[in-house]
Amino acid sequence: MRSRQFDLIAFDWDGTLFDSTALIARCIQAAVTDVGGTPPSREAASYVIGMGLMQALAHAAPDVPPEKYPLLGERYRHHYMAHQHDLSLFDGVLPLLADLKGRHHWLAVATGKSRSGLNEVLHTVALQGVFDSSRTADETAGKPHPRMLHELMREFGVAPERTLMIGDTTHDLQMAVNAGCASVGVSYGAHEPDAFAVLQPLHVAHSVRELHDWLAAHA
Repeated sequence: MRSRQFDLIAFDWDGTLFDSTALIARCIQAAVTDVGGTPPSREAASYVIGMGLMQALAHAAPDVPPEKYPLLGERYRHHYMAHQHDLSLFDGVLPLLADLKGRHHWLAVATGKSRSGLNEVLHTVALQGVFDSSRTADETAGKPHPRMLHELMREFGVAPERTLMIGDTTHDLQMAVNAGCASVGVSYGAHEPDAFAVLQPLHVAHSVRELHDWLAAHA
């Protein structure tokens, strides 16, 4: 038995399921400072969350020369890894995912994280077997390029109109538009939801509980 409207539901990770937005922004600021660049504002650092790492760092640090990008990435990973175990899923995420699994949706992650970074968090006991597949920016293309969603749809043989992307940034919602999929935005992550309207998400949820309720009623 399949779902009523969407067979495949793809989630962004950071800022959508995982409460990591503030840490990522601080790590970007610290990395830029470490290599001698002008640290971006919190808003500017948050804006690039969801892009591939090098794409994000280059956008956040326009005064850092390209030859320093490898060092910039290294410093970002240094700061993030020092605090990554302080992070956790948003409250209510595990019951939400369990409910969707029980309703026979395919669940996937489409994230700007690296494959190694995503694998590390997915190996926790609570997440074993929850997701049917995942795609990362370093193995496909950074958002808003639609390649992640295209690959996931091909993997499951699902049409765009049966696929839903859920994310906290305009990059996520634009990726859904580019892939021909529907989207739902969440307002508690990296981007202000005022920018979502032009991308026409079906809904903007202001909490995990609200997201859970909307998916139960409409997905």
